[in-house]
Amino acid sequence: MQVVRIYADKDGMSHFEDIEFSFESDKRTDRSPLQAATGVVVHRVPAERVIDWHTAPRRQYVVTLSGEWEIECGDGTVRRFSPGDVMLAEDQTGKGHISRVVGSEPHIFMTVHL
Repeated sequence: MQVVRIYADKDGMSHFEDIEFSFESDKRTDRSPLQAATGVVVHRVPAERVIDWHTAPRRQYVVTLSGEWEIECGDGTVRRFSPGDVMLAEDQTGKGHISRVVGSEPHIFMTVHL
């Protein structure tokens, strides 16, 4: 399973990186290794909302549940996220990124605080 990581380099510029989620098998399921989390929040952002440059408030997974949004990194790269997509937000310093809800539906997403 692919996860998109957003991070800041030593100069504070944000970038995307594709990482693979690893799975371990047991008798019933394949699962990822356990990761500690401190909370889960579900967010709703209205259609066409733009959240200007900001950094991630903490390390967190961002899971799109419905609607779509685009994230623009400081290096100018833009990626679109749809339902089921997972992003690992780690750009807690530097310039950060821009978030844009695209389409006519709100973007509903869940953050898992790490």
